Amino acid sequence: MLSRREFLRLTGASLGAVAMTAAGCSSLAVSSGKKRKPNLIFIFPDEMRGTAMGFLDKEPVITPNLDALAKESLVLTEAVSNYPVCVPYRTILMTGKYPISNGVHCNCFADGRDLPDHHIWWTDLFKQDGYALSYFGKWHITQNIKEYQGRKLKGGQGGWLSPVKRHGLETWHIHTNNNHMNNTYVFSDKMPWDAKQIKQWTPEYETDRAIEYLENKDNKFRKDDQPFAMVISWNPPHTPYGPVPEKYVKQYTDFDAMAYSDTLKNLPPAGTKRGDSFRRNIKKYYAAITGCDEQLGRILTCLKQQGLEEDTILVFTSDHGETMGALHNHWDHKNTPWEESMRIPLIIRWPGRIKPRHDDLLISVGDMYPTLMELMNVSQELPKGLEGDSFAKLFLSGRQKRPTSQLYMFIEERTGNPLYGRRGVRTHRYTLSVERTLKEEVNWVLYDNQADPFQLNNIAKENPDLIKKLIEDELKPWLAKTNDPFVIPSLKT
Repeated sequence: MLSRREFLRLTGASLGAVAMTAAGCSSLAVSSGKKRKPNLIFIFPDEMRGTAMGFLDKEPVITPNLDALAKESLVLTEAVSNYPVCVPYRTILMTGKYPISNGVHCNCFADGRDLPDHHIWWTDLFKQDGYALSYFGKWHITQNIKEYQGRKLKGGQGGWLSPVKRHGLETWHIHTNNNHMNNTYVFSDKMPWDAKQIKQWTPEYETDRAIEYLENKDNKFRKDDQPFAMVISWNPPHTPYGPVPEKYVKQYTDFDAMAYSDTLKNLPPAGTKRGDSFRRNIKKYYAAITGCDEQLGRILTCLKQQGLEEDTILVFTSDHGETMGALHNHWDHKNTPWEESMRIPLIIRWPGRIKPRHDDLLISVGDMYPTLMELMNVSQELPKGLEGDSFAKLFLSGRQKRPTSQLYMFIEERTGNPLYGRRGVRTHRYTLSVERTLKEEVNWVLYDNQADPFQLNNIAKENPDLIKKLIEDELKPWLAKTNDPFVIPSLKT
């Protein structure tokens, strides 16, 4: 694989040459001297692979702001999306419960199930603790509403949040489709039928609105010194890969996608459908990440200019990755147990409180809710039934009992029946997955990720004892913890 360092050397580029000026906000806040509750900014672009950050030197992607942020932050190098696709990740994140308990079994609510309104989100706890709450970007947490105040809604209007779906959110600009250059938005200060098309690259527009919120001129969005929690959910680098501003694509002028692709052991050759798809899209995928990196830089600059840097916990992550045609089997793209799909970025900065370092904690999505609540010392009692664990002590000290695996799951989408689909675990060394199809077919997958980092050699047949141990020690406890009725098939040797 051609590393980022090699890419920069071969193209004659340098970190200085590719670094961008991050234009921040316009005014400097005056500190009152009062001790503040920490703020939270939670940023997650969609479909960003965990290795697609320059400082990791795994992929030749240009991310100067992420590289700088990582030097100041806790970088969790083994973070995963346990159900690596948009809606399940987001519902787990907000409720702290996995699909069987939170009620959302499938992506895009394919089986008709919506997220029930009774769940207590972490935003609800923030609201009760006096926080101002905002959300900018992609939603995909609850289904669109069909009518409001007796009026039927059409198109993007249904993305507007009715009161029962707000969970403490007061300010939002939510886009309603996948058009990265010309999207329809709904707004917290307007009615659903006032949805509006915005002809601007969505991460840039959403960052403009986030910066406006951070500036808070004339206390437009929150009281002076009121703590805030903000979520920014950019859609790129999610498909379609094509719509990305040319200024980011130009930074990859010297990037030879064909030559780079030929170095990847896990990529089908040119002339194949999946191989050609990767070669056609990888430059735009990287360009979109570089564009999101620039927006991150604008947020970081604004925090510093506003005097909010020291008081703000910043989290940068993604809802899942994307295989982009990698050579595994018929399971492709996202929603698979492959590293390119499951692995996600997870960077946490809290100046003066969290020591910058890399850590291989096997953290899961469900852990974020209790971890953030303990880390920020939210005074509200946590709701019963949360299925994650808090790692706040580990974030702050580096010391705490650690999990030995992470759950992988996928529920069959045509029916949403949890008895069908895939379940598995990922440890520091192995990835195990078992699939039960509607036709009662059973497929076992086992990879040794140390010996076979590209996951090209399925060793399930020759390792029944190892599979049994992973089932007993790891998978069964996960199923019990998440109230999952999935029945593990008999292992035939």
